Amino acid sequence: MDKIRGPAGRSTVEGMKPEPEHPLAAPAPGLTHPWPEPPEGGTSILVAPGIRWIRMPLPFQLNHINLWLLDDEAGVTVVDTGIGLPPTRDLWEKLFTGELAGRPLVRVLVTHFHPDHIGNADWLAQRFGVELWCPQAEWLMAHLAWQGMGGNDSEKRLNHYRRHGVPPEQAEAFRGLGNNYRKLVPSVAPSFRAVREGDVVPIGGRRWHAFTVMGHAPEHACLFSPEANVLISGDQVLPKITTNVSVWPDQPNGNPLKLYLDSLGRFRPLPEETLVLPSHGLPFIGLHKRLDYLQHHHDERLSETIDALAEPRTAHELVPVLFRRQLDTHQMGFAIGETVAHLHFLEARGQAARLVDGLGVHRFRKA
Repeated sequence: MDKIRGPAGRSTVEGMKPEPEHPLAAPAPGLTHPWPEPPEGGTSILVAPGIRWIRMPLPFQLNHINLWLLDDEAGVTVVDTGIGLPPTRDLWEKLFTGELAGRPLVRVLVTHFHPDHIGNADWLAQRFGVELWCPQAEWLMAHLAWQGMGGNDSEKRLNHYRRHGVPPEQAEAFRGLGNNYRKLVPSVAPSFRAVREGDVVPIGGRRWHAFTVMGHAPEHACLFSPEANVLISGDQVLPKITTNVSVWPDQPNGNPLKLYLDSLGRFRPLPEETLVLPSHGLPFIGLHKRLDYLQHHHDERLSETIDALAEPRTAHELVPVLFRRQLDTHQMGFAIGETVAHLHFLEARGQAARLVDGLGVHRFRKA
């Protein structure tokens, strides 16, 4: 591969596809992106000694996920795996016969249970005869989701949407989505090694400090290497889009937005010049600036939500306040979840009150 030197002496690769614009992407003021373009499919970019970046496709508006290859004893540790569909597995095969030829995977480490992260974990672990490493709650949630339980139970999901004001005909459209988890995660590993808060995972002579954060997933793992000054942030800190933080049917009265905003403080002790490796978007430097933006973004959205509650309104009626564009059925599910999360946050702070009518429909008004 022809390589050119990028900022800060790091290397980039010629001929890479430009970073796709996501419709939810916002400007990222104050961030530095050492690599303005991602790697081509089936290839990698060296982002720090012993740390490589690969990218896999997603069949959604958010059309990619970043995965990370860490040099390890006798091979490579992979962090996150992509969805378990043929286009992704074809790119893995290209890597196995190309850049990873003769370099087996020695560990599969997953940040959380969402399909784009765990979709190929069992396939890769079985192929190389290695363990899956992930937080316990994420492994358990993967099994529940695969079995159509928890938030993936169809009737429970439809009742959740009806409760928050989604009209019956629109709620029925969600039924057609089925259990999409099984399509994207063909199998879930029957056993695993737990990654816990405070663990130090030795990988390739470096110590990776694990800490778990909440709001987006029940026990999302992030990894920080002081020696490399590199943070693998998963979905918890992203450079352009904001993390999905939703109320789902399995925890209908949860307050995930508080959990998420509280979790941002976990990143504050890390150096500002930390190289952040996110699951979506481009690697960046400027962690504290991004944390400031994310807090400001949610403060603005909460203020807009309060202003819209002069009269009692359902979450469905509030979606256009927070999402000012057309949404398909898939996107509407996430939008309802995020809107409910904002309402529950305000309710917990005493700024909104909940009213439930005779049909069980929930409305909120300014307290």
